[in-house]
Parts: sequence; C-alpha cells; structure tokens
Amino acid sequence: LSPCPEPSASRCPCPRPLWRPLRDKMTHHCTKFSGHWKIIVWDEECFQGRRHEFTSECYNVMEFGFETVRSFRVESGAWVGYEHSAYQGQQFVLERGEYPRWDAWSGSNAYHIERMTSFRPIACANHRECRMTIYERENFLGRKGELSDDYPSLQAMGWCNNEVGSFRVQSGAWVCYQYPGYRGYQYIMECDRHCGEYKHWREWGSHAQTFQIQSIRRIQ
Repeated sequence: LSPCPEPSASRCPCPRPLWRPLRDKMTHHCTKFSGHWKIIVWDEECFQGRRHEFTSECYNVMEFGFETVRSFRVESGAWVGYEHSAYQGQQFVLERGEYPRWDAWSGSNAYHIERMTSFRPIACANHRECRMTIYERENFLGRKGELSDDYPSLQAMGWCNNEVGSFRVQSGAWVCYQYPGYRGYQYIMECDRHCGEYKHWREWGSHAQTFQIQSIRRIQ
C-alpha cells in the first residue's frame, strides 16, 4: 500500500473524500431484520426441475436431494449464497428478485461459477441504516473513512488506494467488490458477525486472497 497524505496536505494527489472523515469513536449499533426470510430454489436453470422452499439457512443442498442450485427466487429478506457447502467458496449477495441462471447472481463477476451449494439469511441487512469504517491497513491502522452510502468507485470518491486493509461495520450489511462498478469477487460484511470487525482479508471469506477492494454498496 502507498499511504495517502492527510487531507490537510496540499500535495495529496487524490480528490477529497466525499464521506466524512472519522473523528469520534463510532458506536456499534447492529439491529436485525424483524421480518421473515423466504427463498425458493430449483436444481435447473430458468426455474425448472426439482424445487424446494427455504425460510432459514441451508448448510448443504445435498441434504435436500439437490446436487446444486441453478436458479432461485428470493421472496423476502436478503441472503448470501456460497459456491460450496458449509458456507465456503465464492460469496454472492442475493436480494429480492428472480435469478434464472448463474450470471444473474454473479452479475458482472469475472469468474464463471454456475453452482451454489449453501446459503443463509443476512439478518442485519438494513439499507436505511448502514455505517461502516474502512481502514488503509489491517488491524484498523492507517487512514480511515466513514461510509454510509453506495460507492461504485472508492478511488473516484477519494480513497487513495485500490485496497482496503480492514473494516469496522457499525450497522447494517455491505457487499464489497474486488473491482470498480461492483465487479469481481464479492465479500459480505455484516455487523453481527466477527462483532462487526474484519481485521484482515483472511476474515472476509474462504475465497479471499487479497486486500483489493474498489467498490462497496449497502445490501438491500
């Protein structure tokens, strides 16, 4: 990482951040979705084949007679899907709507993953109440910025690196992307997991291998 000079330094080549610099210690205020969750899955694309309805987490779809999930419809709540069983592998945020095939849930992800084998609700997702602090280096060191909105490009908004070292999620749930424009690997950050603290990329998920984060948005 190349540290960015403080905002008061006139030589800083980066635009001034649009988020408010963090000055006071943030409080952790994590609330959970009070409604219910519902997702319907199919083992073939375009809502064909074997069908099953879930209202809670699924550790392994094979326990329900599925080899994998190839299409689904989220009827309520926000979910996170995983490439492998036991919530391992690539992560995909699943918000209300229809997903007829793999490219609907991976979006502009550059990695072709057709399978989804486990999934769970995101209990703390709250689009209206999301606050997160990002840090330049791991263990909450270096420059920091407070986020409460969607950022399709962190660098365009004033973050001086293409990496984020660590996160503190004060409220809500977020999805962080490897590349600008919400592309590349997805990492789900929740205020009710790890006590909202993600000190190193090793805590972002089993598929994480780099600090590279260039766009972030709130989960609906």
